[in-house]
Amino acid sequence: MTALAVSVVDSLLGSPPPDLLRLLVVPVFGWAAYRDIKTRRVPNWTWPPLVLLGVIALAWETTLLADADAFRTRLFAISVAVSLLLVAPLGYVFWRVGGFGGADAKAIMTLAVVFPDYPVYLLPAGTLPLHPAPLRVLSLTILSNTVVLGLAYPLLLAARNLLRRRIALPMAVARPVSVPEVAETYGRILETRTGYTRSGLDIDALRMYLRWRGTTLTALRERPDAFRDGDAIPAPEERNDPGDGVLAGAPVTDGGPIPAVRRIDPWGAEAFLDDVEHAYGTDAETLREGLETLVARETVWVTPGIPFVVPMFVGLVAALTFGDILVYLLGLA
Repeated sequence: MTALAVSVVDSLLGSPPPDLLRLLVVPVFGWAAYRDIKTRRVPNWTWPPLVLLGVIALAWETTLLADADAFRTRLFAISVAVSLLLVAPLGYVFWRVGGFGGADAKAIMTLAVVFPDYPVYLLPAGTLPLHPAPLRVLSLTILSNTVVLGLAYPLLLAARNLLRRRIALPMAVARPVSVPEVAETYGRILETRTGYTRSGLDIDALRMYLRWRGTTLTALRERPDAFRDGDAIPAPEERNDPGDGVLAGAPVTDGGPIPAVRRIDPWGAEAFLDDVEHAYGTDAETLREGLETLVARETVWVTPGIPFVVPMFVGLVAALTFGDILVYLLGLA
C-alpha cells in the first residue's frame, strides 16, 4: 500500500464511526442496481438488514451527540424528522400512485433511515461531501441527485438515436428494437398498428402471456391466425404458469395452439388476464393491440424504462462525495 493510500485510510478511519458504518450500504446498493439492470427485480430481503443498519447507526449517533451543543443537536433532530417524516413517506406515496416500483419505494425508504443527516468523511485534503445542501438531509440530496441524473437520460437517448438517424416521435424515451428480439428485452412497446402510444404493451406481460400459451414470439409470428383464433386458447388444465415476466425465468417450449374451451376472445387475451393476478396494468385491448403490432411489424419502438435503483445508486455515490448536484448548479446560475 502506497503512502498516499495509507494516509487516506488513516484519515477516513478518523471519521465518525456511525458514518463509517453507513458506508456498508454502498456496495449493497451497487449490487441492487446490477440486479435491477439484469432482471428488473430486487429481492425483498435486500432492504430489512439495511434498515436495521440504519437504525443502529442512528441510535449510535444520537448517543454521541449527547454532549453536543444545543444548536447541533437541534439541527440533527430537524434532519432526522425531515428524512423520516417527509422523504420516507414520499417513497410510499410515489409507489401508491404508480410512479415507482415496489423496490424503488423500499430503496427510498431505506435511504431515509440510513442517511437522515449529512455524514462526514475525513480525507487528507478535506472532508466529504464537498458541496452539502443547506438543509442537511442526505436522503433528500440522494433523491434530488437521482432526479437530476434521470433527467439527463432522455437527452442522451435522443442524441444516440439522432446520431444513428433514428428519428421519430418517441426518440427521446425509446429505441427501435427488432421484433424477434423484443421478448429478450425489458420495457414497454410504444407503437400500435396506426401510430405511437404512451401506454403500450409491457414486455413483462408479453413474456407472461407467451409462457401461459406455452409458445414463443417466433412461433406466434409464424402462425398468427392459429393463436389469434378465440377457439384456440388453452383449456384451464393445460395452461402454463405465466410467472412474473422476468427475463431470467424458465424457458418455454412451443406447444402450439390447444383445443378450445372459450369463444370470441381473440388471442385468448381475456382468458389470460382472468388467470393471472396482475399483468403490469395490461388490459385485454392493450394485449391484443400489442400482439397485432408484433405480428405486423419487423421493428418497434420500445421504451426501456429507467431501472430507478440504478440512478439512485449513482445519486447515492454522488451525494457521499460531491454533495447536492442541484444546489450546486443553482448556485452557479
